Formats: sequence, structure tokens, C-alpha cells
Amino acid sequence: MESIPRVGVAVIPIRAGRVLLGRRRSGSHGDGEWQFPGGHLEPLESVEECAMRELLEETGLVAASLEQGPWTNDIFPESGRHYLTVFMLARDLKGEPEVREPEKCHEWCWFDWERLPQPLFLPIRNLLAKETAGARWLATTRDAPEA
Repeated sequence: MESIPRVGVAVIPIRAGRVLLGRRRSGSHGDGEWQFPGGHLEPLESVEECAMRELLEETGLVAASLEQGPWTNDIFPESGRHYLTVFMLARDLKGEPEVREPEKCHEWCWFDWERLPQPLFLPIRNLLAKETAGARWLATTRDAPEA
């Protein structure tokens, strides 16, 4: 196990009530699992800056609006990694998603909340399993119209 947990930022792009997920490539933990865009928080970077950077780097999308959501405690015993993952909701998206890091992601696809693909990346599974703030926050975003 790594000696210090890392901070991950997961961006939930939402458009017309659907969320964007990408399927992870082999060679990283979560091979073949569906994930939101995101990555590691860099030194001196705010969570918002990280979310905007990762969204653009991975998908080419730009969000005009970000809302901070809950967090999850994610332990990956098979890879010896431990993350605290902060979720950010991204609205008012400019552009169309494209695979900008093909070595990390096979494809980007839009999904309805009620029909998310399987298997999901551990932080998403942990978020969906939360009975407290995570579940309430997600419920409020499901039917929210695109501004």
C-alpha cells in the first residue's frame, strides 16, 4: 500500500439529464471499468482547477459551471492504492467529448442515471452506495435541467 493516500477529483459531466462516462483501458487499476473524467489533484491546485483541467485534457469539454459534491474513501488493495475522491458536477458544457488520452480511455459515452453501464469504477460504486450525502446529492442532480 502507498504510504500516503492521494486526492482524486472525479468530474460528472451532465448534459440533458445524462452523464458522461469513459471505459478505462488495460494497464491501470480499473481495467475495463466505466469512469468519470478525472485525475490527481496537483500541488497548489484547487479542486475546481483540477476538475476543469482534467475535463479538458481527457474529453476536450469545457464546463461553465461546477458544483462540488460529496467524497468517497477508495481503497484498491489489488494495486496498493488509496484515494480520497472528490466529486464535481459539471454543467453548461461546451464542445463534444472526444478521446484525448487513448492510452487511458477506450471511449466516452452518455448514459441515463438509471441505466449506468457495468462494471463501474470503485469510486463511483462507493458514491452510489453511500446512504447519506452522496445519495442525496446524486438524487438532486438526476432531474436537474441543463442551464
